[in-house]
Amino acid sequence: MDTNQLKKIFEDFAAIECEGSSLLYKTLALEIAEDEELLNLCSHAQEGQPIPNLLFGSVHYLLFQGKQHHLQAFYPSIVAETVQEGDPYPFFQDFCEVYREEIIALLRTKLVQTNEVGRCAYLYPAFCHIHQKTEKPLSLIEIGSSAGLQLLWDQYSYSYGTGKNYGNENSVVHLTSKVREGSVPDFLTPPPLVKDRVGVDLQISDLTDEEEYLWLKALIWPEHKERLRTFDKAVEQLRIAPPKLIEGDGVAMLSDLAGNSSEDEVLCIFHTHVANQMPEAVKTELLQKVNRIGSKRDVFHIYNNISDRKLHMDSFINGIKEERTIGDTEGHGRWFDWKLPSFQ
Repeated sequence: MDTNQLKKIFEDFAAIECEGSSLLYKTLALEIAEDEELLNLCSHAQEGQPIPNLLFGSVHYLLFQGKQHHLQAFYPSIVAETVQEGDPYPFFQDFCEVYREEIIALLRTKLVQTNEVGRCAYLYPAFCHIHQKTEKPLSLIEIGSSAGLQLLWDQYSYSYGTGKNYGNENSVVHLTSKVREGSVPDFLTPPPLVKDRVGVDLQISDLTDEEEYLWLKALIWPEHKERLRTFDKAVEQLRIAPPKLIEGDGVAMLSDLAGNSSEDEVLCIFHTHVANQMPEAVKTELLQKVNRIGSKRDVFHIYNNISDRKLHMDSFINGIKEERTIGDTEGHGRWFDWKLPSFQ
C-alpha cells in the first residue's frame, strides 16, 4: 500500500470514525496523514488490518505496559489529569521513534479484534426478536469472536432510557444505549434462553493472560473512560464462566459448526465489525454458506459491514429467506436504529 492510500485512510479515519468520539485520535490521525515517516511505519501492518486502529492500539498498549514518555500526559486512560493545552503530535512522533522496533513488532503480529461490549446493547434486542419469533432457545455461533465478550450478551443488563432494566439484572455489567430512529422494542423481557454458544477467531484472545488482556484494552480509545470500565467488568464476568472459543477460520468452519447445533434450537450466526476485514470472495462464501444452511434448517444471520455499515438480519424459516435491515448503529453501541416490527 503506497503512502497516498495510507494518507487517505488516516484522513477518512479522522473524519468518519473520530469525529465527535475522540479529539485526540482525530488530531493525531490528521497529522499522521501528512507525515511520510509515520506512514512508512504503518507499512509494517498486516494486510487487511484497519491500520489506524492498529497503530493507535500499539502505542496505547505500550503506554499501558508502563513505557515512560511525556505522551502519556495526553492520555486520560493513563494519567488522572491530562494536559489541557498543547499539540500532542510532536510527543506522538517522538514516542514512535523511541519505541519504533516495539511498534513494528506489534504491527506485524497483532490483530484489531472485537472488544466492544457496548455493541451488545443492539445485539440484545435482535436476539430477543429472534426468540419471540421462533419461541425456541438459541444456539450461537460468533465469527470473529476475539475473547468472546459479545458472545456473553445474555449475561449483561441493559437500559434504553425507558426507566426499565433488561437482561441479567444481577450482572456486574450494565450497558446503556438509546434508540435513535424507531421505538424501543416491547419484547425485551424475559431474556432469551441460550442453550449453546461458540466463538471462532483467527486469533483467540485469552483474557486470563495479562498481555492479551492489555492488548484488547489498548484498542479502546483513551478518552472513553466508561468503555474502559465496562471492558474490565465484562472481563470479570467472562472469567466466571468463559465461553467455548475455537481458533480458526470461522467462515471455513461454519458448516461443521452449524452441524453441531441441535435442531431443537434456533441457530444464530452473528458478527459485528468483522466482515470489513474479509476479502470480497470470503464475504460471498459466507453468504453462500448461510444460504445452504438455511435450506436445511432455521437460521438467522446478524451482521454489518458486508454491503454497508448498517446492521442486518437475514432469516431462513422453513426454507423461506427474509432479509431485513435493523438500521444504523453507533460503532460503540451508544445508539442504534430499530426498524424491525413488534409481534402481536
